[in-house]
Amino acid sequence: MATAKQPNGLLKLALELGPLVTFFAVNNRAKVWDLSDFGVFRGAPPDQVAILAATLAFMIATVIALLISLALYRTIPVMPLVSGIVVVVFGGLTLYLQNDLFIKMKPTIVNSLFAFVLLTALLVFRRPLLRFVFDSVIELDDEGWRILTLRWGLFFVFLAVLNEVIWRGFSTDFWVSFKVFGVMPITIAFALSQFPLMRRHAIDDDEEDEEDEDDEEDDDAPDSLRADTMREEARS
Repeated sequence: MATAKQPNGLLKLALELGPLVTFFAVNNRAKVWDLSDFGVFRGAPPDQVAILAATLAFMIATVIALLISLALYRTIPVMPLVSGIVVVVFGGLTLYLQNDLFIKMKPTIVNSLFAFVLLTALLVFRRPLLRFVFDSVIELDDEGWRILTLRWGLFFVFLAVLNEVIWRGFSTDFWVSFKVFGVMPITIAFALSQFPLMRRHAIDDDEEDEEDEDDEEDDDAPDSLRADTMREEARS
């Protein structure tokens, strides 16, 4: 029976960045394309056509990225899957109503949802959910998982608030550029800043193996003692 492949780091990054880069590129290029009479863009305000075209391209690229992930790894990670569903739903509303409000609110909704789930599970149910997401990648003690989950939950709150500030206070083009060239570097920098925490709370496999060996030696000790006693009695 064939087993699922392990995700390749560069390919995984490409699948995550591909839809965002497509979103940015189409938003920039659509301004010089005459799309006002094309299908879903017909009747839309001229200043909305570019973001509507970018939204449609974003939706298509997101679905393709999820399908590639499923084909290669036979699974879709939870966070990209949730984000993809919200992209399709809010992107569809954006196109149907010809209003970019919905696609602009998508990051707020997604990040707020992640923050709510992580923080509620941790603070109410005492369950650090990141343990179940990353347990196959890293091994931390209980305190490490609690701290890491809390930090990521608060970081998602920060991203949700930041998105609201950017789309409400700046132009659409600035918001699109920030999604690609702002949010991703901020997220990478935050993830890298968690490495010291993970090192402090990492579970050492070598130490576990040594403890297991010591336990086995302790279990064998009574048998060795009985064997020595029997030999001495035989000599006497």
